[in-house]
Amino acid sequence: MTTAEIAKDFTELLKQGDNGGAAEKYNADDITSYEAMEGPMAVCHGKAALKEKSQWWQENNEVHGGSVEGPYVNGDQFAVRFTFDITPKATGQRVAMDEVGLYTVKNGKITEERFYY
Repeated sequence: MTTAEIAKDFTELLKQGDNGGAAEKYNADDITSYEAMEGPMAVCHGKAALKEKSQWWQENNEVHGGSVEGPYVNGDQFAVRFTFDITPKATGQRVAMDEVGLYTVKNGKITEERFYY
């Protein structure tokens, strides 16, 4: 599959709410994830670590709505824009999030993701 084909299918799965399915299908075993924050989850290595990060996020945030836009493809990379309406359980304060995920594809798998917000 080309990067454009992977990007389209990956993004469509996200739009359907199947984040886990998208990750399982396309994340490389040795994927690295970079968040635009400090702390223990700022950099995660490996498919299992990303799954744990995703589970933590879901358990610690109440999601009221959101959207997924894209993909926007350039060479071996593609970007996806996310918006979220969430309430972090730690604060109880409802917030709007807007972020971009930049994904790098090698050998048919996503090997890196970087989030900007």
